[in-house]
Amino acid sequence: MGQVIAVCGMPASGKGEFAKIVAEKGIPVRSMGDMVRLEVKQRDLPETPNVFGEIAADLRAKYGDDILASRLAVEVDGLLENNDIVFIDGLRGIAEKKFFRKHWGSKFSTVAIETTKEIRFKRVLSRNRSEDGDRAAFEIRDKREKGWGLELLIAESDIIFTNNGEFSEFIQKVRDWLETL
Repeated sequence: MGQVIAVCGMPASGKGEFAKIVAEKGIPVRSMGDMVRLEVKQRDLPETPNVFGEIAADLRAKYGDDILASRLAVEVDGLLENNDIVFIDGLRGIAEKKFFRKHWGSKFSTVAIETTKEIRFKRVLSRNRSEDGDRAAFEIRDKREKGWGLELLIAESDIIFTNNGEFSEFIQKVRDWLETL
């Protein structure tokens, strides 16, 4: 069985950019956030900042805190049939990590990206995503994701990248690390 690595970090820390760097190496990446975006689309809801959080919380309330992990594991298992490594973008909760750890055992590890709050908020303002919003929406999202255990996930990650400097430095750090896998 191949290796599964999940990346976590607060909103706008650089998880998506990390995933792009990984994908450029030909490694499959699956996004937990894309699962929520798809759910919003399937429910034909307006793509506003609060809707994404409400849907993520609703899924967890109805089906358990590990619902996204259990749904995604099936797809990742299929990818592992032909790939040595698969990345999961957007690990956000303790229950998800526990599910993955139980499912893949020692073949599962985590990577965190740490970025200061002010840098993250500047990125939110510049990236213009439908799930982003103003400062109040940013604070609500941070609080919600911290409530799922994201801070603990970051602290307990196997590897932590800091993404406060030049983007080119971050890219190089990630590329160098990928060469060690």
